Amino acid sequence: MVIYGLLDSPRAAGAYRFVLTPGVDTVMDVTARLYLRSAVGKLGLAPLTSMFYFGRGQHATEDDFRPAVHDSDGLSVHMGNDEWVWRPLSDPKRLLVTSFSTTNPIGFGLMQRQRDFANFEDPVLRYELRPSAWVEPKAQWGAGRVELVQIPSPNETNDNIVAYWVPDRLPAPKAAYDYAYRIWWQKDKDTQPPGLHVAQTLYGRGYTHTPDGSISLAVDFEGPSELESPELKPEAQVSVDANAKLLEQKMIHNDATGGWRLSLRLQRLDSGKPVEMRASLHSGNKGISETWSYILPPD
Repeated sequence: MVIYGLLDSPRAAGAYRFVLTPGVDTVMDVTARLYLRSAVGKLGLAPLTSMFYFGRGQHATEDDFRPAVHDSDGLSVHMGNDEWVWRPLSDPKRLLVTSFSTTNPIGFGLMQRQRDFANFEDPVLRYELRPSAWVEPKAQWGAGRVELVQIPSPNETNDNIVAYWVPDRLPAPKAAYDYAYRIWWQKDKDTQPPGLHVAQTLYGRGYTHTPDGSISLAVDFEGPSELESPELKPEAQVSVDANAKLLEQKMIHNDATGGWRLSLRLQRLDSGKPVEMRASLHSGNKGISETWSYILPPD
């Protein structure tokens, strides 16, 4: 199926061609030519929207019989340097905009990695069947950033998650700007890194609930069986920004899943500011997992 569309707005004009190929993975090829009418401060390309209300890493604020409600649970970015980054989504109390800078991105997407009915317990809305959306540029896009916008939402009816590509170099007004990309709508075989990937992020206090007000996080990594061997015992490289103090980190083999669990305990210094954290697993000098890039939103 081929669809053509025109864009006519006060800021820009353009023409689009969409080629839709249905299947187990439905594919949409997008070709566009854009003209800016005047200079703009930011240009967002290949936009995706989704919904995250609550889930494993953010508990429901009101009583709800379901353990999770979301169309996607994370942003995945395959950086131009071949690094894979995973950022769990949230429903923040305030608008939260973050980004990942890279040159010539290989792909990015809003992904639904929770695929069991028990993750959601909703026989009507069936969130475990919601497709992931993966964007692949068809040419080199140059320098820029994948930007993630997370918007506070009072319920699950709003698409409060947005991701798109922002080029560093904007086209001149009235000059043609051509770009093309492919979107994969996936469910059975979502795009994932070749090594260990983040299966889930858990947040809370747990048995570490102490008067110091520390926060506990558990990150489960799963993937190829040869990387899940109990004899492997990978090393976790963890970093936190200046607004937190890492009090404890522990790596154990998760016998229930066959993967690895990284347990972290930290103390936030200023609750009115976010905390940025990163973690990845290594065997010797070799990285064997994607990078878990987590942001703890401000209270």
